[in-house]
Amino acid sequence: MVSTLIAVAGTLLGAVVAGLLQHRTARTAREGERDDARRDKELEAAVAFTAAVAAHRRAMAVREDLRLTGAGADRVAAARAESHATRSSIEGPKALVSILVPALAPAAEDAARAAYALRGAVDLDARRESAIEAADRFMATAAQRFA
Repeated sequence: MVSTLIAVAGTLLGAVVAGLLQHRTARTAREGERDDARRDKELEAAVAFTAAVAAHRRAMAVREDLRLTGAGADRVAAARAESHATRSSIEGPKALVSILVPALAPAAEDAARAAYALRGAVDLDARRESAIEAADRFMATAAQRFA
């Protein structure tokens, strides 16, 4: 009788331990998948921000070049409309970067401000170079974060 009770208790204990191990394994797998998904979202936000800043920097360089070279009002107006659209497209990715990866927020802000600073530039090449350098610093900071 005692040996039967010991056998039943051992079987029950084995089932409990196996269940706990299975639960722990499943939870660890879910946490890993969640971490991977979050990292993917963070990386997508950083890439989208980088692309948006590059598009705005290009649009602003075209706009300011047209202004500085005395291009026609229609061409300047079209370039202005394009630069307004590209500036608006920066804000969403910048917000995502700031929310998902707060450590990248200062570098993102610097890159965005450097692109915005192209407006009204007298020395367009120097400001453009500064904007490129700020974007490169953002990418370097992001690369360290995701390495």
